[in-house]
Amino acid sequence: MATYDLEEQEQLDELKTWWKMHGNLVTACVVVLALAVVAWQGWNWWQRQQAVQASALFSGLQTAAMQRDAKRARELAGELIDKYSATSYAGMGALLAARVQVDAGDAKNARVQLAWAAENAKDNGLRELARLRLATVMLDEKAYDEAMKQLAAEPVASFAPRFAELRGDIFAAQGKNAEAANAYETALAKFEVLAKDDETRQRAGYKEVLQAKRDSLGAAK
Repeated sequence: MATYDLEEQEQLDELKTWWKMHGNLVTACVVVLALAVVAWQGWNWWQRQQAVQASALFSGLQTAAMQRDAKRARELAGELIDKYSATSYAGMGALLAARVQVDAGDAKNARVQLAWAAENAKDNGLRELARLRLATVMLDEKAYDEAMKQLAAEPVASFAPRFAELRGDIFAAQGKNAEAANAYETALAKFEVLAKDDETRQRAGYKEVLQAKRDSLGAAK
C-alpha cells in the first residue's frame, strides 16, 4: 500500500510540474475555444434574426407590389438594402421593386434597384437576372451602348440564350440586322444545348420565338 501511495505521489508531483509549465496555455486555449463557441452561436442567432426581419420587410414589399404602390415598394426595397444587404431578401426585393417602378413608368429608380442587385445580390442567378432586366430597361430607353455593357460578361448557361437574344434585340433596334441575326443564331445554339433537359424541352415555344426573330431579318436557314 505504501508503494502504491509513493507511485501515486510521484504522478501527482509530475502533474503539478506539468501544470506549472503548461497550465496557462491550456487555460488560454479553453477560454479561446469557449469564446469561439459563444461567438459562433451569437453569429448564427444574429443571422437568423436578420433573416426573420428581412423576410417581414420582403412580405410587405410583395404586398406593395400587388397593390402597385411604387413609392412604398421603393421605400421597403431601400430599407432591405440598407439594413439587410447580407440576406438574399435584399436582392429579391431590389428586383421586385424595380419591376414595380418599371410598371409605374419610373425607369430611373428601376435602374438604380437593378444596378444594385446586379452587383450585390447574394445569389448568382439573381445577379444574372438583374443584369438582364437592367439591359432591357436600357434598351427601352435606347441606351444601346450601356445595355450592351451589361451583357458583355458571359452568364451562367441557363441565362445564355436570353443574353444572346437580348443582344440581338439591341442590334435589331439599331438596324444592325446581320449582327442581330448572328445573335439570334447564338441564342438558338445555346438553347439547343439546354434543350437536353426535359424541363427546357417543355419551353419549345421559346425556340419558335427565336426563330421568328431571326427569320424576320431575312436570315432563315
